[in-house]
Amino acid sequence: MIDKISRKMRSNEEGFTLIELMVVVLIIGILIAIALPTFLGARSRAQNRGAQSNLRNGLVAAKTFYTDNSTYTGFSAAGIASGIEPSLQWVFAVDPATPGQVDVESAAANQVLLVAKSASGNYYCMLDNTTTGTTFGPGPALAFTYATAKVAANCALTAFP
Repeated sequence: MIDKISRKMRSNEEGFTLIELMVVVLIIGILIAIALPTFLGARSRAQNRGAQSNLRNGLVAAKTFYTDNSTYTGFSAAGIASGIEPSLQWVFAVDPATPGQVDVESAAANQVLLVAKSASGNYYCMLDNTTTGTTFGPGPALAFTYATAKVAANCALTAFP
């Protein structure tokens, strides 16, 4: 018995069989097939969350302006908004074509409308009205025509999360 075992151990048969290698390749392929879609979706979700985060920071700047002045009138991208929140790129009433920009679409007496575009191409907006509250809404890429009424209608989809 010990002779048999010692002969087996001394034999020159080393390595893996073709079947064993194919099983390992199959397992790795299955793991990649499961993980790849998850990782690809994570990038666009992160880009969307970045645009939403910019909107929230922009809303804090707008509310700061409202607290100081009791009106949103005069809250604009030129100097005012960038003075309150300098980390954001502000534009006024134009398509925020560059991701990371926050558009002050309109600023009236008791309401402000902010729009941002994510790097994945999705638009998001926030409408703060001092009487009805804050609403948040996504919009399909390139669907905003930048008519304030249309953007406000898209923005009034859901309550502020």
